[in-house]
Parts: sequence; structure tokens; C-alpha cells
Amino acid sequence: MARHLITSALPYINGIKHLGNMVGSMLPADVYARYLRQRGHDVLYICATDEHGTPAELAAKEQGVPVAEFCATAHGAQKAVYDGFALAFDYFGRSSSPQNVDITQHFARRLHENGFIEERAIRQVYSPADGRFLPDRYVEGTCPHCGYDKARGDQCENCTRVLDPTDLINPRSAISGSTDLEVRETKHLFLLQSKLQVEVEEWVARHEADWPQLASSIARKWLTEGLHDRAITRDLDWGVPVPADTWPELAAEGKVFYVWFDAPIEYIAATKEWSDEDPENRDWKSWWYGEAAGDVRYTEFMAKDNVPFHTVMFPATELGVREPWKMVDYVKAFNWLTYYGGKFSTSQKRGVFTDQALDVLPADYWRYFLIANAPESDDSSFTWEHFTATVNKDLADTLGNFVNRVLSFSKKRFGDEVPAGGTAGEAETRLGEEIARLLAEYEEQMAALQFRKAASALRALWSAGNSYLEEKAPWLEIKTDKDAAALTLRTAMNLIHLYAVVSEPLIPTSSKAMRAAFALPEDEATWVTREEAKTLTTLTPGIPFTVPPVLFAKLTDDDLAAYKERFGGEPAA
Repeated sequence: MARHLITSALPYINGIKHLGNMVGSMLPADVYARYLRQRGHDVLYICATDEHGTPAELAAKEQGVPVAEFCATAHGAQKAVYDGFALAFDYFGRSSSPQNVDITQHFARRLHENGFIEERAIRQVYSPADGRFLPDRYVEGTCPHCGYDKARGDQCENCTRVLDPTDLINPRSAISGSTDLEVRETKHLFLLQSKLQVEVEEWVARHEADWPQLASSIARKWLTEGLHDRAITRDLDWGVPVPADTWPELAAEGKVFYVWFDAPIEYIAATKEWSDEDPENRDWKSWWYGEAAGDVRYTEFMAKDNVPFHTVMFPATELGVREPWKMVDYVKAFNWLTYYGGKFSTSQKRGVFTDQALDVLPADYWRYFLIANAPESDDSSFTWEHFTATVNKDLADTLGNFVNRVLSFSKKRFGDEVPAGGTAGEAETRLGEEIARLLAEYEEQMAALQFRKAASALRALWSAGNSYLEEKAPWLEIKTDKDAAALTLRTAMNLIHLYAVVSEPLIPTSSKAMRAAFALPEDEATWVTREEAKTLTTLTPGIPFTVPPVLFAKLTDDDLAAYKERFGGEPAA
């Protein structure tokens, strides 16, 4: 049985993330990790905050605090939100960790030894008003490709094209706003990606057929356009220092590695952070290095703007060190989740942010909606109307109402134990076959990382219980055949237990509440076998149960109006 290493794109330290960030990486990674754990696999889910780079420095400057203090506080704030969303990371690290410094510097030394890093004199933007060279993100202006007037000097947020600051039209300093900019000569380290082009192409060719079309097409586009040598150092006060034993002059000038170089290495470093907490029982290299990692299947989750870094640029780095580091097997890429057709934007505070979402409703409402509408094949749009309708129809009516009506009615008519009586007949046989078929579909889609289809199969499982209940009508059966009603309710209770188990990857808190309704010896979400799904006899007569509180409250028109008033019913212009 394979060991599964799972990583999701590192959330940037600057600001609480929005729902688009959540559904584009961390949440589906969590759903997949939870599913694999339930199936008995050995899973390691690693993530971290991405803490270096210009925005962290700028945000700290705005708050008037040292950047290290800013990052420590922001890391804690982000981790609290992810805990609120029930993201079950095995470890959530920090790219500013000593482990990342050590491993990043090791990678850089090895790349240099192998002839893939060279020092070059370049002309870089200098701001006399700020008294410093301006790294890419310190320069803003108009994108030459799409005309977006708030493009950064490293990448356009609108069209996702990678840029150099000198590409921008009407550039200005992000620090002072000054347009009095000069171009001066300075020295930086360059990763010679052009020398690794053929190796990266061969590596991508071995994997892209298995990747989603979105990931493979982006990788292929970059390779077709050709890999360019790119600077991997910047003039910043905050970052992984260039090692003085290899580049003494640049180290003396205070150069640090560019965030795009050290951030992917943090996946490895965060695993070492995890391992260093319990070195006697955890071996980080067994997940990442050499023969020990030979049985590891590595899956990455990210939105499409991160795909080039993870399918081309970081693989080039790993190949260039000439060491047997584990490389990604499967890249699960996502399109954008939009807000009423417009972009969520951290910088422009547009859309619903994850901390606000948890203020509005519990995490399971959001987890289910986002996975059921994950932007896999195309962009998908968040609207409050769609969200409200989904919560009411799928969660409140189809699942929540089924649980409440079955348990409440049984308690009223048979007491607080699973009722005895009746023998399974044709209806139960048909139900078992249908549940087993739908469970197989659900398992197939989860294994294939097709999250919308998996959510659809889960919804169909819930609906099958409602159809059975309507067909059997225990509220009528009890008037003429008490044993028949007991059978129907006992079967329905077994469905509730099955729902509790198989829904756990998407709605873990609600699943736990459903499992807790029954006094079983162990409250474990061990996966349901096909045979158990067919027979629906896990819960036997006499097992005590309680009626849980309402799992999902229906959202009203007043709720909808309040949400739209607070967050807006259309994107900002």
C-alpha cells in the first residue's frame, strides 16, 4: 500500500485568505487526505505559510513592526482559521524556519557546483526616493499584455503572465509611489533553467498524461515558449540569506534568495520541521529522499497561477541538484473561484474571506459548498443565492432533515434504542444494491480527485435514503405493522451511520455528530465495505441512540439579504 505525501500551495503570509484560495488548494487537499486515511493509507499532509518576499516587508512596514514579528503573528492568525475549517494538516510550518534556510542554501550550493547557477550583472530598478533597489514586487504599473493597471513587477495578478519590472508601463514604487525610478547595475544569482530545458521536458512528458488537462497544458505552454534563466536573488532585508561560504561578495551585500526559489523547498523543510519535533518516531527523508521514498506517491494541490512553479520551475531545481529528491507524481490544478463573476482579491478586499466565512456559518457549510462547486474544469462563480440554495437543498433538506426525522420518529415510537423487528425484503435489497453502487461511484471519483463528481455521488447517497423513506413511509407502516416500521427505521439508522462515515472527508464536524448519535464501542470513521453497504446491518437492535441537534439550519431570505448587504451582491467594478 503506497504512502501518500500531500502538499497544498503555501498560503502567503500577508493577510487572511479568501474562499478562492481555500478551494484552490488547502481544502481539496484536506478532503483527499482524510479520505485516504479512512481507507487505511499512510498519509502525510504538509503545508506552511510562505513568509519571504516583498509583501511581508511592506505589510510589516505599514504596521510599524519588525517583519519577523509580523510573520509570527500572521502565521498564528492563519493557522487559527485553518483549524476553524478543520484542515487536518499533519504539519503546518513556516518558510522562515531554520530548516528551510539550511535546505535552500544546500540546494543553491549543489546547483552552483553542477553549473546551474551563475552570477550576472543586471540592470535593476532603483528608487532615489526610497534609497534602494526595488525588488520585483516593489514595482507596480500597467501590464503590457492585458493592460491591468495594478500589475506587480513579478507577475500580473489579472492575466497571470510572469513579468520583469522593466516590462511594466508607467512603473511606480510600491513603497513611496514615486515614479522617479532609475535603472542601475547590480549583481544577482541566476538559475540557468535554459540548460535544464530538455530534462524538464522529458520529466513532464513522463507525467503529463496522468495530470489534469489544466496542469499539463500550462506546463506544456511554458516549455513550448522555452525556459529562461531567471534571477533567484533579491535586495531584501527578509529572506533566506545567500550563503557566505559560496558567494561572499553577494552575502556581504545582504542578498537573499527570491521567494519563488525557496518557497517550494519549504515543502521538504516543513516535513523536516515535523520530523524534528519527534525525531525518534519521524523520518523526514523517508518521505523525500532516495530509495526510502520509493513507495511514496506525491500529490500537489494548487490554483492555476501556481502551476508553472510546480510543474516546471521547481522540477528544474530538483533535477539540477543531481540528488534523488522525491518529485511530484500528480498535480491537481484548479481554475478560479470567482465572486459574482469577478475575481476574489486579497489586495482589494473583494469577496468572502475565510475568517469572515466562519463568522457567518460553521465550517461544514463552506466545505461542502466549495467542494461541490470546485473550479476543476472551468472557473466557477460564488453567489450568495447559489450558496443559500445549496445549503438548504443538499445539507438541510436532503441530509439534515433525513437524520432528524428518522431519529426523532424512532425515539417517539420505539424509545431510545435501535428498534427490533421485521425482516429485510425487496425494498431493502434494492436499497442495498443502490447504496453499494453509489458508494463505488463515490470511491472512484475520490480516488480520481474529481471533487465535484465525488460530491455529486455523495449527494446521491443521501438522496437514496430519502427515496427509501418515502417509499416505505414508516409513519404509515406503524399504524398496521409495527415490525415493518421498525425494520424501515433500523435500515434508515444504518444509512445515517454510513453517511456519517463516508461524508467525513467533506463535512467532518457533522459526521462526528452523526456517529456520536449512536452508542458504539469506538467512535472511528473506518470506511464502509461494499458488503456493509449492501446489507446495512452495522447497527443492531438495542444499540442506544440520541437525537443530535439540528445538523444544518436552513437559510432564510432575511439571511440572504443580510449576506448580500454585508459582502455585496456583485463584484466591485
